[in-house]
Amino acid sequence: MKLHQLRYLAAVAQSGLNITAAAQKLHTSQPGVSKQIKLLEDELGFQIFVREGRNLTRITPAGQQVIERALKILQEAQSIRDMSTELRDEGRGSLSIGTTHTQARYVLPSVIQEFRARYPQVRVNLHQGTSEQIAEMVASDRIDCAIATGSEALFADLTLLPCYRWHRTVIVPRSHPLAEGGRLTFKALAAYPLITYTFSFTGPSSLHEAFAKAGLVPNVAITARDADVIVTYVRLGLGVGIVAHMAVDDDDPDLKAIDASHLFPAHTTWIGFRRGTLLRKYMYDFAQLLAPHLDRRLVERAHRAGSTEEVQAMFADVKLPER
Repeated sequence: MKLHQLRYLAAVAQSGLNITAAAQKLHTSQPGVSKQIKLLEDELGFQIFVREGRNLTRITPAGQQVIERALKILQEAQSIRDMSTELRDEGRGSLSIGTTHTQARYVLPSVIQEFRARYPQVRVNLHQGTSEQIAEMVASDRIDCAIATGSEALFADLTLLPCYRWHRTVIVPRSHPLAEGGRLTFKALAAYPLITYTFSFTGPSSLHEAFAKAGLVPNVAITARDADVIVTYVRLGLGVGIVAHMAVDDDDPDLKAIDASHLFPAHTTWIGFRRGTLLRKYMYDFAQLLAPHLDRRLVERAHRAGSTEEVQAMFADVKLPER
């Protein structure tokens, strides 16, 4: 059994069992890929794939176990290469980040600006999406770290480090009745169509839960993943916007921001690294730029922790900053 055979196997599995596509990804020939997989099957003594003619149609149960272990081996091999690169030159490499639009647009610009000043030879790749899409990026090994809010169940393979807390803010045109002042209530919000973030497909929406506790049902008219899109539709008068406070422009001449922190629970944004992987020096520094309380020793301890509960205990007494 050779490492390149496992690499071929993983490429085929990740290419939808299309050997041609896998060969192109590996910069090799289709017959070469087929031959190496057949040699691996002969060595193991069982089939990894079910075939119809020359086509692979599905993965066998035993084959699925082999592929899962192969992916872990390849990941460890990459970690060894990364360690070698870091020992040779800590200031070079790449950092791929999966995050939401709100984090990328309103939080990360200053962080990445400072990071690039420290590490001009490190390429930063930003990938934006919903929590589900970020989880897919993690599963396909496309990113080095994830930055998101909630949906922790989707990221069981990551060490999740809490960074900061944020609250929702309501935005309306300055001519809107809610802009006249007074303490905001669920009853007042329920009287208008709402425009807010796309809901996660995993678990109940915290917005609906908050309204339900008040015995009300929100009239959600429009959802979008980007705060900028929500603001655009609020500006058109299509509804009352509910966004993260960090996305609010207090100097906007057309819109009024109304505090809603007393209505909705605070949210915690976290940064996550895959457990068991090597964290390079610039990854520690990036985490600390995002959240100054995440010093290298704390991150290292959390990354070596045996469970999510152990990590949570480390941060039990940490007062997170507000954004």
